[in-house]
Amino acid sequence: MTHRSPALFLSPSVVLTAAALAVGSAAGCDPAPGPREATGEAPGGEIASAAASGRGAASTGEPAAAVALSGSRSEVAAPAGEARAGGAREARAGGAREAREAREARESASRSAPAAAGGISAASYPWLGDATLEVPAPVDTLVERFPSPPAGFTRVDVPDGSFGAWLRRLPLAAPGTPVLSNSGGVILPSDHQNLAAVVAIDVGKADLQQCADAIIRLHAEWRWARGDRDLSYRAGAGVELPFARWTRGERPVQRGEALVWEPRTKAGEADHATFRAWLDGVFTWSNTGALAQQTQAVAAEVIAPGDFVVQPGTPGHAVLVLDVARGSDGRAALLLGQSFMPAQNVQVLRPNATSSWFVIGPEDEALRTPFWKPFPWRWLRRFGEG
Repeated sequence: MTHRSPALFLSPSVVLTAAALAVGSAAGCDPAPGPREATGEAPGGEIASAAASGRGAASTGEPAAAVALSGSRSEVAAPAGEARAGGAREARAGGAREAREAREARESASRSAPAAAGGISAASYPWLGDATLEVPAPVDTLVERFPSPPAGFTRVDVPDGSFGAWLRRLPLAAPGTPVLSNSGGVILPSDHQNLAAVVAIDVGKADLQQCADAIIRLHAEWRWARGDRDLSYRAGAGVELPFARWTRGERPVQRGEALVWEPRTKAGEADHATFRAWLDGVFTWSNTGALAQQTQAVAAEVIAPGDFVVQPGTPGHAVLVLDVARGSDGRAALLLGQSFMPAQNVQVLRPNATSSWFVIGPEDEALRTPFWKPFPWRWLRRFGEG
């Protein structure tokens, strides 16, 4: 992907505008100040205003280091509707089956190994080799679990080594795995009609890895696996959050109405554990608007694995295209993935109980997903390749 000039990072302390510190957009995936009910409706507005809303911690009177490093956000209710009564399930439906699923899923976590089932390698999916993380045990890959597109569709070719090729072999947890929140509660039971699979990747301890964050996480892991270390993603106001500054011991810290980079700790190793901690820092300050700003608009006619739809705003949401198959009639079939609020397992979606593929045609003006209002194609985006 394209990065800002290194000149941005020459000063000892990069100060952001006050707009960056307004606590972010949200009942979708960018929390607003304080808990609030989600409506599933997003007001209009430009990407810039959504990005500038930021979503770091609000001023609390705590020392700046605590604000910057706490990594905590309020858990806000997800969009209304039967499918996302997640909070209600956690509080009310702690029935024996769901509680057992949650316990068994957590007991099977931390099964990270240099090589997993089906030849899944930690060299390609680095979190599998990071012993500091709690990872659901991988048993197969996306293409192995979903080998056949709908009749009349053929998987598109993807360049070797590309983000799309990497996503096609994304490791999956065992069939029957429920979607759990960062705190271990059941968000979606394993038999939910819109749940096709759970990705074998950690959620993290804090309520951070939500919708846009999960897309950043997967893109960053792909880049890490291919040896890139010049990694950087943007905060809400557009400032870069480079991995290099984090490894030098600097941290983004809130100072009044500004966010500044300051030396906070000793320099660390540029290993995967440090990389994972840096990503939590990125998730704290980035949002859907920032993700939309730092990526390229793309036409629906050329949609490809690795593209995503992102609706910035309050609330906002984002969904990743994991794989694509095409038909001779101009239609496309998509495998889609997402995280949501609160932070939860990255999941492969299904449109209904009988199919895992979302079929779109030239006449469709938007992408329809189970837990969000339709995404107009103007919100289709693509990362640069490096």
